[in-house]
Amino acid sequence: MMSAKLDQIVASAHKNRSERERGYREQALKLYPWICGRCSREFNRTNLTELTVHHRNHNHDDNPGDGSNWELLCVYCHDNEHSRYLDGDGYSSCDSKGAGNATHNPFAALKDLLKS
Repeated sequence: MMSAKLDQIVASAHKNRSERERGYREQALKLYPWICGRCSREFNRTNLTELTVHHRNHNHDDNPGDGSNWELLCVYCHDNEHSRYLDGDGYSSCDSKGAGNATHNPFAALKDLLKS
């Protein structure tokens, strides 16, 4: 019984997400030329599925009607953008005072080793 309810909740969430994505995707395709904002690859109706909508602030719920939070990116540039964002996110935990900086110096005894 619990599994059926959970399956229903997951299915509903997927449906809502698909409907939301379809809405802003169609809007973005009407607002912007079908060109990747990074690599400038051009798209037409035959390969349009490879053109995605990227949220500049990475918030998929922020969908202003003027498209100011969107840019069209090909699937490759979109994947690269999210990889860069995730990679950079790990470094943001270090504060400006240097907490989290490496303290080990692998070359500390190098001069002595070179002498011998």
